[in-house]
Amino acid sequence: MKPLFENVKAVVFDLDDTLCAYWDASKAGLKRSFELHPVEGKSPEEMVLIWGDAYREFGPTIKTSEWYNDYLHRGEPTRTEQMRRTLAKVGIKSKEHARQLSKAYARERNVALVLFEESLEVLTVLKGRFPLGLLTNGPADIQRQEVGCLGIEAYFNGVFIEGEMKKGKPFSSVFRRVSSFFEAKPEDMLMVGNSYGHDIRPAIELGWHTAWVRRPSDVPPSLDPRFAAPESRPEDGPIPDAEIGNLRELLALLAIDA
Repeated sequence: MKPLFENVKAVVFDLDDTLCAYWDASKAGLKRSFELHPVEGKSPEEMVLIWGDAYREFGPTIKTSEWYNDYLHRGEPTRTEQMRRTLAKVGIKSKEHARQLSKAYARERNVALVLFEESLEVLTVLKGRFPLGLLTNGPADIQRQEVGCLGIEAYFNGVFIEGEMKKGKPFSSVFRRVSSFFEAKPEDMLMVGNSYGHDIRPAIELGWHTAWVRRPSDVPPSLDPRFAAPESRPEDGPIPDAEIGNLRELLALLAIDA
């Protein structure tokens, strides 16, 4: 593979579904939660899909609603509200059931959360060669918990979390904050992420280099599309420098002989 990023001076990674298998952990955690706190007349698998319906209605509204201030600090309120809405779809109005499911989901998702098999290898090779950053959206407590659970904080010179910054991707100010931290020009920065809209497009528009991670869990969808639809590039969207299916491909693109 021909090196594309020989002049890069800092590499920034997204977290969920770039370094770790978040949606796989989420699906496993949801299934286990509905096994532990079942819904009469519905299988755990059915409830996961119903959760998906509720998620696609509620999730996109959080950041423009009254939920956002709480969401920035902690994941519990919106996670429990998501479960309340899920139960409401099958005619159940029980705040206690929703709280039980929310608590179980948070626990079981963390149990199931793992890095992709090549992530530590690639981070180990890159650390020492480049300053590394982690740029992730989500509540402050949940994302810090993920980073700690995965044991990866020591690999990064800077960890940038939406909940701690009070603003997340795709806002350009967030990317400028990261490049300022590394004292680097936009053309010196490389963004590695699986979300075209949150990671890749805003980085391209600011003049960063980009590597779009396209895993089988993203394309095609590994579950009913009501749960997590794959993300594609709009026809008029700027083209990333590279599309990769495995983080190891970064090494050749960075002119590193593994």
